[in-house]
Amino acid sequence: MTVIAFSAVHRRVPVALTACLVSFAAFWIAQRAAHVSMLDLMVYRAEGATVRAGGDLYALRATWAQLPATYPPFAALLFTPLTLPDTESLRTLATAGNLALLVVLVRLSLRLVGHARVATVWWVSAVAVWCEPVWTTLRYGQVNLLLAVLVLWDLARRPDRWAGLGIGLAAAVKLTPALFAVFLLATGVVAHRGRRSGPWLRHARGAAVTFAGATVLAAAVLPYDSWRFWTHMVFRTGRVGYAEETANQALRGVLARLLHTPDPGAVWAAVAAVVAVAGLAVAVVAELRGERAWAVACCAVTALLVSPVSWSHHWVWCVPVVLVLAARGHRAVAVGTLLVFCSYALWWVPHGPGRPELGQGGVEFILSGLYAATGCLFLGLAAASAGRVAAEVRPSRTSRTV
Repeated sequence: MTVIAFSAVHRRVPVALTACLVSFAAFWIAQRAAHVSMLDLMVYRAEGATVRAGGDLYALRATWAQLPATYPPFAALLFTPLTLPDTESLRTLATAGNLALLVVLVRLSLRLVGHARVATVWWVSAVAVWCEPVWTTLRYGQVNLLLAVLVLWDLARRPDRWAGLGIGLAAAVKLTPALFAVFLLATGVVAHRGRRSGPWLRHARGAAVTFAGATVLAAAVLPYDSWRFWTHMVFRTGRVGYAEETANQALRGVLARLLHTPDPGAVWAAVAAVVAVAGLAVAVVAELRGERAWAVACCAVTALLVSPVSWSHHWVWCVPVVLVLAARGHRAVAVGTLLVFCSYALWWVPHGPGRPELGQGGVEFILSGLYAATGCLFLGLAAASAGRVAAEVRPSRTSRTV
């Protein structure tokens, strides 16, 4: 019987791998048929070229869309190797690299929820490649999968001397992942009463030191660009794009479309502050109860919601979110969430030149805010799950006392 089971397991892996490769090949063909521009990849390449030429990084306007550099200077340093291959080779390498990163993201997500089957990695990857955030990430040649992998690599394993490295590097490339360091710090502070704060505080310190080291390195190599970014450009969120764009699935984008204004201002600040505190609180409670999968997913969703701009392709975190829901018994919700991110519904509404997003009606508004709504519902479900666990723990403790 053992031999039969072993043989069955070994048959499942090649079948799953074949299905994944077929799915990836179809995806590759579909992307080429769609004539994807990999616009952001070309901006990254232009940033690397500007660094090599000693130019003004934040005066850069790249590609036909005249896009500016928006990431911290450390990212531009990492982009310098992108200038070495020709454009077509770079696009091929970026596509292959992102597909490999998707597999790693799925593997780390499954590790986070305690699932170790290799065949599952291939099956999930075969499906995940077709969800809109992943499609759009590869379409633009974005770095979202790399950043998510860095964070998950840091959080899906036991803390060691490298704890914080992944989060710190991800935050040095793009500021949003810094919320994971805040989450670790908050967990350590809350756990301080029980004298258990050490691991979380060390982890947060490692992330802060890594971020500071990368930032100082960039400042040493690019002093003028670093000064401009940290004193001026970091505060100009409008350089990234219009808040009301359909692709902006952050709360700021939803409120801009709801209120029919390009700047929701104080309303957004107040709502974002409430969601940030609530989301981090749920993540901390989950972490202290030993549910790191819930905690990481909640922190990721919170970061996406409260960021001034979270383009649809930033939501590659939908992959671990769906896997957490499925692994924790919420399979119907997991299927619903997967359908949302595979629906491409936000592109069904008028968008583009002329800013039609500012005149959306009821149905259009709902469709263009599905990711943010799904994120809020996920946080609500996580909070309810945490409350249910707390209610189950209290009676058991009382009965032991009696």
